[in-house]
Amino acid sequence: MVQTWNRYLTTGGILESSKPREGAQLQPSGECKLRSPVSSPSQPRWCLLWQRLSVPSVGTDVSGLEPQTRLRFGDFFKLKLALTVWPSNDTCRHLAKRSENVRINTRDSPFVVDVHTEAVQAALAKHKERKMAVPMPSKRRSLVVQTSMDAYTPPDTSSGSEDEGSVQGDSQGTPTSSQGSINMEHWISQAIHGSTTSTTSSSSTQSGGSGAAHRLADVMAQTHIGECPTPLGAARSFICAWFCLPGVPVSSAHSFTCPWFCLPGVPVSSRVSAKIQQLVNTLKRPKRPPLREVFVDDFEELLEVQQPDPNQPKPEGAQMLAMRGEQLGVVTNWPPSLEAALQRWGTISPKAPCLTTMDTNGKPLYILTYGKLWTRSMKVAYNILHKLGTKQEPMVRPGDRVALVFPNNDPAASMVAFYGCLLAEVVPVPIEVPLTRKDAGSQQIGFLLGSCGVTVALTSDACHKGLPKSPTGEIPQFKGWPKLLWFVTESKHLSKPPRDWFPHIKDANNDTAYIEYKTCKDGSVLGVTVTRIALLTHCQALTQACGYTEAETIVNVLDFKKDVGLWHGILTSVMNMMHVISIPYSLMKVNPLSWIQKVCQYKAKVACVKSRDMHWALVAHRDQRDVNLSSLRMLIVADGANPWSISSCDAFLNVFQSKGLRQEVICPCASSPEALTVAIRRYGRAPFPCPCAHPPSLCVSVPPSLGPLSVSPSPLPNPSVSLCFPRPPFLICVSVSLTPPIMCSVKPDGVPQLCRTDEIGELCVCAIATGTSYYGLSGMTKNTFEVFPVTSSGAPVSEYPFVRTGLLGFVGPGGLVFVVGKMDGLMVVSGRRHNADDIVATALAVEPMKFVYRGRIAVFSVTVLHDERIVIVAEQRPDSTEEDSFQWMSRVLQAIDSIHQVGVYCLALVPANTLPKTPLGGIHLSETKQLFLEGSLHPCNVLMCPHTCVTNLPKPRQKQPEIGPASVMVGNLVSGKRIAQASGRDLGQIEDNDQARKFLFLSEVLQWRAQTTPDHVLYTLLNCRGTIASSLTCVQLHKRAEKIAVMLMERGHLQDGDHVALVYPPGIDLIAAFYGCLYAGCVPITVRPPHPQNIATTLPTVKMIVEVSRSACLMTTQLICKLLRSREAAAAVDVRAWPPILDTDDLPKKRPAQIYKPSNPDTLAYLDFSVSTTGMLAGVKMSHAATSAFCRSIKLQCELYPSREVAICLDPYCGLGFVLWCLCSVYSGHQSILIPPSELETNPALWLLAVSQYKVRDTFCSYSVMELCTKGLGSQTESLKARGLDLSRVRTCVVVAEERPRIALTQSFSKLFKDLGLHPRAVSTSFGCRVNLAICLQGTSGPDPTTVYVDMRALRHDRVRLVERGSPHSLPLMESGKILPGVRIIIANPETKGPLGDSHLGEIWVHSAHNASGYFTIYGDESLQSDHFNSRLSFGDTQTVWARTGYLGFLRRTELTDANGERHDALYVVGALDEAMELRGMRYHPIDIETSVIRAHKSVTECAVFTWTNLLVVVVELDGSEQEALDLVPLVTNVVLEEHYLVVGVVVVVDIGVIPINSRGEKQRMHLRDGFLADQLDPIYVAYNM
Repeated sequence: MVQTWNRYLTTGGILESSKPREGAQLQPSGECKLRSPVSSPSQPRWCLLWQRLSVPSVGTDVSGLEPQTRLRFGDFFKLKLALTVWPSNDTCRHLAKRSENVRINTRDSPFVVDVHTEAVQAALAKHKERKMAVPMPSKRRSLVVQTSMDAYTPPDTSSGSEDEGSVQGDSQGTPTSSQGSINMEHWISQAIHGSTTSTTSSSSTQSGGSGAAHRLADVMAQTHIGECPTPLGAARSFICAWFCLPGVPVSSAHSFTCPWFCLPGVPVSSRVSAKIQQLVNTLKRPKRPPLREVFVDDFEELLEVQQPDPNQPKPEGAQMLAMRGEQLGVVTNWPPSLEAALQRWGTISPKAPCLTTMDTNGKPLYILTYGKLWTRSMKVAYNILHKLGTKQEPMVRPGDRVALVFPNNDPAASMVAFYGCLLAEVVPVPIEVPLTRKDAGSQQIGFLLGSCGVTVALTSDACHKGLPKSPTGEIPQFKGWPKLLWFVTESKHLSKPPRDWFPHIKDANNDTAYIEYKTCKDGSVLGVTVTRIALLTHCQALTQACGYTEAETIVNVLDFKKDVGLWHGILTSVMNMMHVISIPYSLMKVNPLSWIQKVCQYKAKVACVKSRDMHWALVAHRDQRDVNLSSLRMLIVADGANPWSISSCDAFLNVFQSKGLRQEVICPCASSPEALTVAIRRYGRAPFPCPCAHPPSLCVSVPPSLGPLSVSPSPLPNPSVSLCFPRPPFLICVSVSLTPPIMCSVKPDGVPQLCRTDEIGELCVCAIATGTSYYGLSGMTKNTFEVFPVTSSGAPVSEYPFVRTGLLGFVGPGGLVFVVGKMDGLMVVSGRRHNADDIVATALAVEPMKFVYRGRIAVFSVTVLHDERIVIVAEQRPDSTEEDSFQWMSRVLQAIDSIHQVGVYCLALVPANTLPKTPLGGIHLSETKQLFLEGSLHPCNVLMCPHTCVTNLPKPRQKQPEIGPASVMVGNLVSGKRIAQASGRDLGQIEDNDQARKFLFLSEVLQWRAQTTPDHVLYTLLNCRGTIASSLTCVQLHKRAEKIAVMLMERGHLQDGDHVALVYPPGIDLIAAFYGCLYAGCVPITVRPPHPQNIATTLPTVKMIVEVSRSACLMTTQLICKLLRSREAAAAVDVRAWPPILDTDDLPKKRPAQIYKPSNPDTLAYLDFSVSTTGMLAGVKMSHAATSAFCRSIKLQCELYPSREVAICLDPYCGLGFVLWCLCSVYSGHQSILIPPSELETNPALWLLAVSQYKVRDTFCSYSVMELCTKGLGSQTESLKARGLDLSRVRTCVVVAEERPRIALTQSFSKLFKDLGLHPRAVSTSFGCRVNLAICLQGTSGPDPTTVYVDMRALRHDRVRLVERGSPHSLPLMESGKILPGVRIIIANPETKGPLGDSHLGEIWVHSAHNASGYFTIYGDESLQSDHFNSRLSFGDTQTVWARTGYLGFLRRTELTDANGERHDALYVVGALDEAMELRGMRYHPIDIETSVIRAHKSVTECAVFTWTNLLVVVVELDGSEQEALDLVPLVTNVVLEEHYLVVGVVVVVDIGVIPINSRGEKQRMHLRDGFLADQLDPIYVAYNM
């Protein structure tokens, strides 16, 4: 079917070259004959054609950008004419035979707009056949209820305005190609049945399902979702049975025996998993062909900038000629100026009504006669010139600018003030009434007033009283406004002019008459100056074009301050002594039929409306019976350039034709502030019999991408025509141009060169009746009002300048002007131009009245990733259900994708009446866009489609073949780079008086200290009040440890080597129990006790560690013992399976017979269990020798002696925190001041106060403690200073962590407490991991920690490139501390195990005496053990045994020198290999993405990311109302795209505290993932990005 239609398009005459040939001759008149096609479509009339044609490319072929489409000017129009009535092949042939005598008859179908709707429905039907289910967002019930129960007032439905449909942004992008989807089914089939190895990240687990589904996910990984990490088989080895360490996943939300971690083939049964699979299915069609090459050796990730499509049609027509318009007729009684006209009517016919205003009940409020207008205008003029300022220094002189500030319901006062200014020869600037001091639109108007030098504002008494006042009664200066003198123009406030004073009325000249403000697409306001001669000429042209006569009545619904409402209702009406019935916007909201009622009541001849007014009348017409519109001869539709206004015209005519409305009455017009009226449908002209004469205007609607059309110049049976073709229709206002202008169409970009006959460009006009400048902006004026179009040879078209109208279109045959859109409405997406009005029209064709309000749709573009992205925002009806609204949104996306061949980036629905409005009810587009970008729009439904839209992502990285070892070595040597290795001081060469060195075991050190310094205090525990809760001296600790050893042997019946679980809160008891185990020969395992308020989730972890460690006994306090045997505990675990529990609150009195002494220093001292951030529980073995070496290394690094005091605010259960809490004091003899981190929740200043009180020089904390102090004490520094807090003695403040240093947090902490004496160099970090609990620690001596800036894009490719601070994509990395004594590190390639050079990114390997001995497993995992703890380099130093840390980092030799006088080697940790996500072939570290997301919006307090089925899932915590949740979805998607070139698959918005964080302040991302997939997070909102 498609081939048949293509054959028709390529051979049927409509795609012929523009060269003269048989069947397609271009006639002198511009007519082109249609050859009969080869075949015709048999499917619904428009669906195939609709899909093949795109939106018009301005400055290119009007046939659009479809490669196979080449349309000629004349042929195309006749094809479309045939299509509108094409039911069969016979009809087609019949029409082809009649092509020479085509007539456009509108009596049968005046406005054929159902074609558009039919095409939309056909496109949607095709989508429905695919049965592609779209996952619906998940929303918390409370959010749904709040949204639906909002107080809805009847919204301003369908309130169109000049702002509706205009678009922001015009940057270039890349074209979208649809060729990649031609053989999609075959391609997917090949991919599914192929033998491609499935790949995923080692940090993500395999979901269940068939192999085909997994292969389909791999297809996604290679297209545009992309994740290309290690094979699934490798990943599965890390998620084996729960008892195999270190592969035990721990869930924070449920029991650890979740089935999906045990059996790889078991499908995950959860609503979330099903939706994600649904989402993956919707993404399976590739949206673009593979890119050529985007990754080069200098680490750059190049965004795709595609070359122009070679198949893109090129304009082939001849160069367009500038057309001359109709000569302005000479009328002898036309006044020489508008003021003269006012004087004439004010003196000759003073009682003739000029303006009738209405109240909100529709009753006449005031009738302004021409006599009153004349006298009051004179009074205003006199007072402006003579009563402001002094006689010597008047405030206003002729030529000065004056603001007119009048409400929309008071046109009479505004009209009097306007003509008063004209008579006084001052320049009126009509503006809107400022509502608030912070109104965005008002602020921009204030800038205009300032640039115009306005010092006086004329206003009415009522308006003056309604303005905001200061306490003293003065009107405050509005934001951005100049200082103004407010002058009330009511007669009672004015002085009467002397009898001998008359204004000087001159003939129209080139002086400025008035300034009309114009709002640009970016929200800025410009002032268009109109001269007096242009004002008069424009009024004369409108009089001639509209056939105005004296005493006619005109109903005006439009804004009388600007545009058509000003030109017809204030200016031209006075010139012709017409009677204007002004309908205020407030009345229209109450009674939408009011303007029709006034037409009937006053027998009005003319009405000026917008399409929204016609639509409102349609909604309310059932309530009105006696309607007769036969008196109307012109119904001027002011927004005629909107494509969807024609549907209002059509529907209005269908309903009111029976009420006397004639179809030729509807007269759309096109205008702009710069060129004034450009085109208007002409009424009342008889048909012209010859082709050379100007025919009447036509109202034609054409597909925007199909711009070329031809109108047969033969006589027309009816002057009013409307044709709607199968695309979003643009209203074309065709007319003879006004007052003899010269009209042409030029390319909108670059040199204003004339377009060809088959090109659409920007219309330019050379005429008197136009604006002359943007006030005060000479550069913009030159580019807009002083344009000299040139021919292709460079010759100017005319010696006179042209004005750019801001309208898109072309000049057709016979001088007809075709307007197809506005420049402000253009969006350049992927190199193709689309019009916002087009998008609105298509959205309205998808059942608009059921779910959203017509006319309350905003379309604009935002720049994301160097291209424009389309955003649609609509107001949702309150009675629409969530499911209905979502279905409508998905249908809109499908329709726009099919019809416009462009994807919508974001579609948002907001509650009714919440979009910002213009003064007359339209959508304030720039403010809507600003709210969207700021995250303040508060939508109730959001659907993001980044996968569809973003086609310029870098190509997925292809891993290159590895270089051989010899090549690497030679390469390093040749380039002069040294091997990246470094070491701390040699323990054997350090001379000190360390008496503890003579002991091999810590238990011996404690005994020695108990004998030599029995009363020396080792430990002091503080409570939340900062007072001493308990303390331990050397002898007290020794004696208590002895009693515990006796209890273990007698009550526990334990043997040497048995494992004992120590379940204690942070404190003295834990330390005593640990040394009691050493005295008894047992192996202690410290375990964090369950949280009393959260037993269900914390107790299973305790139970797991106890079981996995094979603990023969469990020691704890009496309180925790009761908790372990409570009912709550029984509900969480099987309490009967606990090993024997010993209560150490009741200790025996006797001493042990002997204290156990290990036979070998390499025997096991204790087990260190920890849950990693990837959710894996790993226990490592620490020998006695390693423990002693560890303590000695820390003692030397930190210079710890018995006279020192160290404050420790850490959790004492694993890693360096445990060593500092329990071991170091015994070895070094210093006093440890212990501060449990949990106490800081009630007293955040506890830690710092203790540091200050005890004059501590060295202190250790975690990131969670530092963050708690930064947030909790940020506003209390002054009060803390008053309490005597002094941190000036602090020499080292070390953050203990197993991650990349959080440089932002440490800098914030240093800056915050700088005023309290904390030196910035004192704050540093440490680094440890499972294989070595402390590799780096800053210590007291040595150079300060250094910071470097690296290119984040290079890091994704496992490379290091140093950049300057502030460079794009720069990432600051802080040194992780100084390497500990006795430690050697080297940077190795994690895959080849070869050494790397200096400043190269690789895995950190460590060799030291305090390395852990290995993992503790039940059955032993020899392969894992040897790989992690006993690795050797593949070349170079192959003898040394290294432990692999699993962290990526690099070494860099700095210019600083260490204590030995050698150059300092700095270690920079980048991130953990297990945590890293491989997406699109590149390695991403979660912290980088999370940092970007947290910066995206002020309400995001925390963020965590993970992957699932190759989709990136972003979880954000919301600090705000639930209504703000949906604002975060587009912002999160934007920032990840912009900074990381990744498409977010799922955005999850949750409450504060949902993201699990361990005691070290590290996010437990895999726990979070498990809870999300199990539907256990209770999210506020879950968005599935398409």
